[in-house]
Amino acid sequence: MLEVKNLTVSIDGRTILDELNLTVQDGEVAAIMGPNGTGKSTLSYVIAGRKDYTIESGEVLLNGVNLLDLEPDVRAAHGVFLAFQYPLEIPGVATMTFLKAALNAQRKQRGEAELTTPEFMKRVKGAADKLEIKQEMLKRALNVGFSGGEKKRMDILQMALLEPSFAILDETDSGLDIDALRIVASGVNALRSPKRSFLIITHYQRLLDYIVPDTVHVMTKGKIVKTGGADLAVELEKRLSRLFRRRCGCLRGSNDERSNHCRAHARGNGSGRNLRRGRLQAAGRRRCEEIARGGVQRILYGGPSASAHRGPGIIPICAL
Repeated sequence: MLEVKNLTVSIDGRTILDELNLTVQDGEVAAIMGPNGTGKSTLSYVIAGRKDYTIESGEVLLNGVNLLDLEPDVRAAHGVFLAFQYPLEIPGVATMTFLKAALNAQRKQRGEAELTTPEFMKRVKGAADKLEIKQEMLKRALNVGFSGGEKKRMDILQMALLEPSFAILDETDSGLDIDALRIVASGVNALRSPKRSFLIITHYQRLLDYIVPDTVHVMTKGKIVKTGGADLAVELEKRLSRLFRRRCGCLRGSNDERSNHCRAHARGNGSGRNLRRGRLQAAGRRRCEEIARGGVQRILYGGPSASAHRGPGIIPICAL
């Protein structure tokens, strides 16, 4: 069980987490949603042991052990795993060498025997096949030249091999197309167990359609301000959709008015100069949604209005 108690964290004198409290039970999948800059990723980094932050007060307990007293490698040996939003490329480090070294280092910390090469290869192949990771990828340097989806799958492969008791997924859905998202989510779901907890950090409900959480927390200004079940994420997404439909010209007015609005957005974004009418409108619609989503993150969680373009403004939801 993870317990975050009255955690206050700052960086360069600026408070990021403000007396934050959070509990994740054994076997629970908890999600944290909230706007950019509210401290979601900071929480994940502090749990994992990143050194940039100043711990002003509070505790982070995993199964009764205060992680704040431990170095990052010892935290990992205690069962902490962090899947990054943007996994790093590490030239010169072979993927298989990295995986074997990481796995055996953790086994050694836990007092377990290191795996032999045949045992290790068998584990890797089984986990890689489930994640549709080609054997050729395993022969390359870690994440070098990988697509965004391939990097995320490699993170989940590491998680499958290391078998952490507490795994954090920091915006794992970022940059994934729907097929890659399904593969990654399937890999995560296969690892769910009564002894393993997950903390999923995301902006949108899309990921939570595939990895259904037990609990959803809404975070803003460094605090958990609302907690509910999986339906809370659905509610937030519906509010976003209603706001988008009401405020965006793509979905209001006559067909011609909607088309003109979409094309104007596409041209304004520089993406529609050489597109025919239908494709131009589709590009504009995507741009409209990006604008609405970017502004509505703050709106849904009680922040100020954010008018991001020259078209219909984004206004606080309380004013609708």
